[in-house]
Parts: sequence; structure tokens; C-alpha cells
Amino acid sequence: MKDRLQQQIDFIVEIDKLKQISRRSRLIGTDRLENDAEHSWHIATMAILLSEHANEPSLDLIKVLRMLLIHDLVEIDAGDTFAYDTDGHKDKREREERAAKRIFGLLPADQAEEFVALWHEFEERKTVEARYAVAMDRLQPLLLNYFNEGCSWRANQIKSSQVLAYNEQITSGSAKLWTFARGLIRDAVDKGYFANEPVDGKN
Repeated sequence: MKDRLQQQIDFIVEIDKLKQISRRSRLIGTDRLENDAEHSWHIATMAILLSEHANEPSLDLIKVLRMLLIHDLVEIDAGDTFAYDTDGHKDKREREERAAKRIFGLLPADQAEEFVALWHEFEERKTVEARYAVAMDRLQPLLLNYFNEGCSWRANQIKSSQVLAYNEQITSGSAKLWTFARGLIRDAVDKGYFANEPVDGKN
């Protein structure tokens, strides 16, 4: 039986693999795809900077940060599922549940239970902290795509209506940031960053 410290070290070594998981968004101004670790750092920093715009600014920001730093660890096993991949989402939850059990299971039992609970809280979006965390998770790739002239949107023939529908979740964490995001989407349409489709009635 491994002692507590060794279990924690094993987990730390395992999660280094997050740096190898590529996402679909490119780093701003480059041709390199962002990795999951970079994404997690970026959204955690955003959560600190933008917390004054949360629907409930008195939320527990430390809890938000903890969620954001662990929410994608399951992708070490499950891989990153593209937001607009309908088929990929069919078994996404099942793949990620298996991954959560294995990866968080490397930790001592109390920490494993805590991390699994935080991961489920993020996924279920029932608390103010989870809703704000999800808002950060949705807003960040939108920003990367906008400031890369819609690179991955154009490459995957994504329409503005898809981006509006997927990112509308932002409003449950921050109505102000959703207003801002919709403005970016409208501007992206005007600049030709999407497949041919006008912004619909949701704008």
C-alpha cells in the first residue's frame, strides 16, 4: 500500500500528461494548437480578472479556481472532444466518467472524493461557482477564435448559430460577459469568420 505522499506524487506525475492534450483552438497569432494545460491556466487567470462581472460577485473564487484547474484532467484518458462534434459528444460523459475514476483514483481517498465532487459540480452547473467557471471555459476559446480571425471556425465550417447556441451558457455565469461575447460573434460574422450564416434572432 502506497503512503499518502507517494499517491500524491503519482497523481502529480500523471497530470503532467495534460500538457500533451491538444485542443482545436490555436494560440493567438500562431499556428500552434493550444494544449489543455495552457487552456486551464488561461481560464483560471480569466476567472480572477473577470470575477467582478459574475452574476454573483460574492461567489467562492477559490472554489472556482479549483474547478478550472482540474476540470479537464479527465481528457488525459478521454481526449478533448471538439465543442461542435455531435458524434463525439454521444459517449463523452461515459468516457470522462471512466477517466475521472482512474485519474482521481490515484489520490488518497479523501482527496480523490473531493476532486471527483468538484469535477461533477463543474459538469452539473448547479452552483454559482460552477456556472461562472463554465462561463470562463466557454469564453476563452471564443476569444482565441475571434482574435485568430475565426481560424478553427472556418477550418471546421462552423456557423454563427452553432457558436451562439453553444456559448449561451456564458449568461448563467455572467450576463455582462455574454453581452460582450455576442458582440464579438456579431463582429465575426461581419468580418467573414464563419461559414455563410447570419447571426440569428438570439443576438
